[in-house]
This record gives sequence, C-alpha cells and structure tokens, in this order.
Amino acid sequence: MVLTREMILREMRNGNIVITPFSEDQVGPGSVDLHLGNEFRLFKKMHTIYHVDSHADFSEITELVRVDDCFVLMPQETVLGITVERVKLPPYLCGWLEGRSRFARLGLMVHITAGFMQPGIDNRQVLEISNVSSIPLALHPGTRICQFIFMRTEGEATYKGIFASQDRP
Repeated sequence: MVLTREMILREMRNGNIVITPFSEDQVGPGSVDLHLGNEFRLFKKMHTIYHVDSHADFSEITELVRVDDCFVLMPQETVLGITVERVKLPPYLCGWLEGRSRFARLGLMVHITAGFMQPGIDNRQVLEISNVSSIPLALHPGTRICQFIFMRTEGEATYKGIFASQDRP
C-alpha cells in the first residue's frame, strides 16, 4: 500500500522515516521529492569489451566528477547521479524512485532498472540518469529531480547488500 502525504509525515514525526536534509514542502500527495546532488559518475570511453558477470564493478568503467553549476547530458548518454538527501527506512517500509513528469517530457529518465528501494535502507539514492531526447540537457544540482514513493511491506526485512550505506554515485 502506498503512503499518502499524511501517513508519510506521521511516519516522519514518529522517527520511522528519516530524510536528511528535509523540508515539508518536498512532500506531495503520495511521494517526497528528492534533489539532485553535485556528483556524477561518467562512463569512460572504452574500446574494449567489459564483461557483465558477478564480478562486474561499475567503478572500473566510470569516473567520479563534481560540478558546481551544471552537468550537460548529451543525447543517448547515461550517467550515475545521487540525491542530496539520505533516506532511512524502517524494516516495514520500502519504496520506489520515479522521475518527475516535467522532466520525462524533456526525455530525461532518472533510473533504468534500479527503481526499487529495499526496506531498512539508510543511504543516498543513486540515479541512473539517461537522456533519451535528441538535444543536450543541462542538469543542475539542487533540482527536484525525482520522487520517492513509500510502501508498506508484509513482514519486515532490512537490506544489508553492498550498497546499504552508499554515499556516492
């Protein structure tokens, strides 16, 4: 079941959902807007084959950059970004990261396949940002780039995988 604005705020007041930094105006009818950070991972231009297997490591084929003003995402390009906010969930809540329609209408996607956020997370959210338009798009840190939709789980669990405490894209 999706949490509405009042339920999100109630869970936050009770200390069950923690979003840092946070302002109440980020909360919509059924989600919380999250802001784009200033760190991006760019894919290196390589002319060798990279094998996708259980040993694959994105850090081997990307480089970390920080921007002050904006990052220009070229048509058909993908980068990894990260939210400003850190989100902490209890073991009975999980969520979905979704783009915002105002940016989707420009051809901007904020995730490719990793939109699900596990119960019990305590991290910043990495975004798989793709420009599927035919024009370059300037991404500005601090923009409300995506929304987090909260859902109750049946039972409790806590994610303890390799990205459990991610703080960088």
